[in-house]
Amino acid sequence: MPIAKAERLMNLALCLMNTRRPLTKRELRESIEAYREAGESVSEDAFNRMFERDKDDLRELGLVIDTAEASVDGDIGYLAQRDRNRLPEISLDAEEAAALSLVAGVWRQARLADAGRGALQKLRAAGGLAAAVATADVPGATASGSAPATGQTALEPHIVTPEAAFEPLLAAARDRRPVSFHYRKAGAAEPEPRTVEPWALECWHGHWYLAGWDRDREAVRVFRLSRVTGRVRNRPGSFGAEVPDHVDVRAQIARFAGEGATATARVRVRREAAFPLRTRALHTEPVGADWDELEIPFGRGLAADLTEFGADVEVLAPPELRSEVAGRLRAVARGEVRSA
Repeated sequence: MPIAKAERLMNLALCLMNTRRPLTKRELRESIEAYREAGESVSEDAFNRMFERDKDDLRELGLVIDTAEASVDGDIGYLAQRDRNRLPEISLDAEEAAALSLVAGVWRQARLADAGRGALQKLRAAGGLAAAVATADVPGATASGSAPATGQTALEPHIVTPEAAFEPLLAAARDRRPVSFHYRKAGAAEPEPRTVEPWALECWHGHWYLAGWDRDREAVRVFRLSRVTGRVRNRPGSFGAEVPDHVDVRAQIARFAGEGATATARVRVRREAAFPLRTRALHTEPVGADWDELEIPFGRGLAADLTEFGADVEVLAPPELRSEVAGRLRAVARGEVRSA
């Protein structure tokens, strides 16, 4: 990071942590020398973009920044409360340190991987890691801190999140910030704008989903990240809807996908294909050398899911589901909609 930017971020962090009331962008611009100097040569829009980038960078570094109505002109203000940004005393034994080291290496994303390594460095600096963490950092180390025996293969779990929307949505859910994005519903030809208060993300049947409060529909909704198009943008203000104590993303997905429905459907699935669909099967029976017949819950959203598997899936019953899937496949073939 350039020295000038690092100094600007440090000054912004100090301002936010040492104020007793929310400060507006105008007040921060007048208080921080780098902003005052930039104000002489950049427009208001350029300054706003710089400030938003700086604020996002500080949040990525772990600073919890709250937004609230400032006493000055009723504008949005910002502050970083000390009690929310102070690391309590932490002392971990060898097994706990090993577990944290393993978790830190799970993520494959550059930012999340860096965040994991940075968290371990902070714990070391604070003296919170046991001496055995040195061996815990070694891939394949056991929970007791020792290396695996000769001939053993160490298994290291990794999580991959290819969707571009994952990181900004994860940060927004963490910081309780509303967002807006364009979302293409299953079977829809064009994406539509959505404004959401993000609660939590979870992986289910090989796909990442977001659960949150849809401001446009004034209801809880779930969004598959692969259907989010374009850039995820932060919205001003704070959450308006109450966040549940426990957000069960899978339960919300299941409700919209028809899981738990009393009706069932019979589909024929090509062997060695459609593995996410197989995990939902109530019953599986081999049919010939190339196909399996599955019985799966039938409810809202199933037709869109089946369409994505194309020629690897054939709907046998009920007739209305077979007809809907066939119609969707014909639309995909005509180029009217995308299946994924």
